[in-house]
Amino acid sequence: MKNTTRFSSPYNPLYFLASLGNGGLAVSFFMYLMFMLPHPVSPIPTFTTLAGVFAAGNPVTMALVSVAVVGILYFAFQHYRLLLRNLAAYKAFQQTPAYEKLMSGNAEVTRMAIPLTLAMSINVAFILGALFVPGLWGVVEYLFPAAIVAFGAVAVLALRMFASYAGRILTNGQFEWSANNSLSQLVAVFAMSMIGVGFAAPAAMSHVPTTVVVGMVLSIFFLTSAAIWGLIMVVLGFKDMLEHGVSEEGSPSLWIIIPIVTVSGIATVRLSHGLHHVFNGGPVPSDMLVNMAIMLSVQLLFGLIGFVTMRKLHYFADYIHGEKASAASYALICPGVALMVFGMFFLHPGLVANGIVDKFSIAYFILVAPLVYLQFVTIKTMVLLNRKHLGGSGAAQANPSRGMPSMDAAE
Repeated sequence: MKNTTRFSSPYNPLYFLASLGNGGLAVSFFMYLMFMLPHPVSPIPTFTTLAGVFAAGNPVTMALVSVAVVGILYFAFQHYRLLLRNLAAYKAFQQTPAYEKLMSGNAEVTRMAIPLTLAMSINVAFILGALFVPGLWGVVEYLFPAAIVAFGAVAVLALRMFASYAGRILTNGQFEWSANNSLSQLVAVFAMSMIGVGFAAPAAMSHVPTTVVVGMVLSIFFLTSAAIWGLIMVVLGFKDMLEHGVSEEGSPSLWIIIPIVTVSGIATVRLSHGLHHVFNGGPVPSDMLVNMAIMLSVQLLFGLIGFVTMRKLHYFADYIHGEKASAASYALICPGVALMVFGMFFLHPGLVANGIVDKFSIAYFILVAPLVYLQFVTIKTMVLLNRKHLGGSGAAQANPSRGMPSMDAAE
């Protein structure tokens, strides 16, 4: 297939993960403002919060906040730039024989990366609006229903894609077990979880009971759907991996559990806040600490399994630093972002809220340090992948057969 889409490898929908990763990095910079700046009159930092920082005139605080703001703006820009590039490329891709082949195999599930990325786009837009539009939070109750409608549109797209895929493999028995030796099927679960956490935002922050309940019910539906389908696909994926070994190009999918747990965990926090606002039923901090400790344990376990496996397969040396190229390599970005973000939640609503760690103490910054380092490594990995895949030349272009990864290949 002739490459006319400004990607260095033959196009496939997993390139949406490049946009997704940049959106996640924008969110990761927002976490510093979220948890380190006081915002007593709103659940998240707003334009008023930033204005207060610069009005106070503390040079250290202003410098740090400026770094976070620049990070948000830069990665948000890259997110939307790559989203538009992917949408154009996908439209052209639909006219090719490669698309027909994708739609007849396990690779069809990779289309779920589209609603996954679109849901991230709404989250990023909400952050940008809150931080940079003066007075927006004053009319936010009117925006929450609009957000539910926006996520609803993405949800309809996701359900249509999922129904097409699940209906085909369930009615025709066309699931290719030989191509299932990874956890790549969980991209559908990731998309459902991302939509679920999106619906949970209005449920957490609105004070209108109808908005809260609608957001909560829709969020629970998608989180439940993700849990059920995810359990099935994790069991089947590990069965095939234990029997045949993990696919080399699909090995990054072992880390997909990490962002799924992050967005699901944040969704449960948001839903708990919604219960508190409307029904006075929020959890006590100690319960939240236990729940987040369990989720973090799952993330660390799969992080270890994935790291050991990919190192044994020389994945990092070959696909990050070497000549091999695969669009599935962008799946490495979301786990780094997700672990950093969830680490901030574990530290603040978990440890700080329970009085275990004092905010801005030495112990606090010792715990923040590895999260900052993880963010740095993730950004460095993104830079390396962009040079390989978005430059239009180089190793990826020299190896066009590498462009369709085993992670998404049922071919």
